[in-house]
Amino acid sequence: MLDAASWAGRLGGDKFLARMYHRSYAHIPGAADTAGLFSWDDLNRIIATQRLEPPRLRLSVDGEMVPLHRYAIPTTNRRAVTWSRIQPSDFHAQLRDGASLVLDAVEKIHPAVGAAAEGLARFLGTSVQANVYASWTEREGFGRHWDDHDVMVVQLHGSKRWRLWGMTREAPTFRDLESPEEPEGGPVADLVLSPGDMLYLPRGWWHAVTADQGTESLHLTFGTVAHTGADLMLWVVDQLRASLALRRDIPRFGSLTEQADFTDALRREVADMMGDPRLVERWAESIDTTDLGHAIPSLPYVDGLPARGEITVKLTAPRGRLTANPAEGTVTFSAAGTAWDFAESAAPALGTLLTNQPTTLGEMADSAGLEVKDVAEVVSVFIDGHAVAVVGTAL
Repeated sequence: MLDAASWAGRLGGDKFLARMYHRSYAHIPGAADTAGLFSWDDLNRIIATQRLEPPRLRLSVDGEMVPLHRYAIPTTNRRAVTWSRIQPSDFHAQLRDGASLVLDAVEKIHPAVGAAAEGLARFLGTSVQANVYASWTEREGFGRHWDDHDVMVVQLHGSKRWRLWGMTREAPTFRDLESPEEPEGGPVADLVLSPGDMLYLPRGWWHAVTADQGTESLHLTFGTVAHTGADLMLWVVDQLRASLALRRDIPRFGSLTEQADFTDALRREVADMMGDPRLVERWAESIDTTDLGHAIPSLPYVDGLPARGEITVKLTAPRGRLTANPAEGTVTFSAAGTAWDFAESAAPALGTLLTNQPTTLGEMADSAGLEVKDVAEVVSVFIDGHAVAVVGTAL
């Protein structure tokens, strides 16, 4: 299972974060246990049972998306709802002729991949999307290109060749003023990934990928959301919205002196906040405790949880915080954009939720020496706050 601890162990933990993350590629042969993660059977089932339209499911060859009508036909039911139905023979023909298959956001529809994406998100402190890629030939599905996000590749089946070039523009972004230039010369690395191999690639690194080893290839790519200085500045502005200097109207029609005084006031406010040596820590705590994660309903319990120790619950926000308040004799549980205060005695029970692993109400009660009914009341509050969901109903 690729939970946060497993990702850390396979990638190298703090050593990876200090030396490789955002800096250089890392090839980790045989690091991933892919058993039960994702298979050809899973891919066939999803394509057959889900209504997937481009770009969620797409075929690409030589950097161009294959038109949908070449491998699917429109289908309309009796209620006039239309979707595209894959035609297996045409679908196979496109793949046989060199197209690559892409399935986006598979973590939304496959529990094992969803758990792996959640674990990586906890380890790296950022949101993660998982895409499936399948190829059969040496033709490049996407040509040589770069991504505006870091990627973590897990090879599932067969082999895939990755040729890597470094960045030609440092830290390029999706909304950038300039585009990176094509790299010159040969690749800095020419790798073949086999089942269980992992590859980390920072954003901006050029790469070309082919299934040229004589076997079909299936791999997962976990893409992370980049957090840049621009994002930090947007967060700083949000924190300063209570300031009078930021609330005042811009003196567009004022004198140059009035305009200068206005911008000076803004500069002082921003400079004071940017001077805080713990600013990045404050930002990290904020994004950790406000990330909504993937909201999950807790059916059939629509009116609070019954006091049943077998009911299994789980934190649905990827990260949360538990803060002690010794002077008040309380602890604050923060997740999914809300903070709740509880007596110190609840801390052990709340701590079990922060592991992001499923736990029963009974286990939570035992950890804190509380009654199951008391824990059920607390968890019901979290469910209403979209931070926790029932994942085992015990009906």
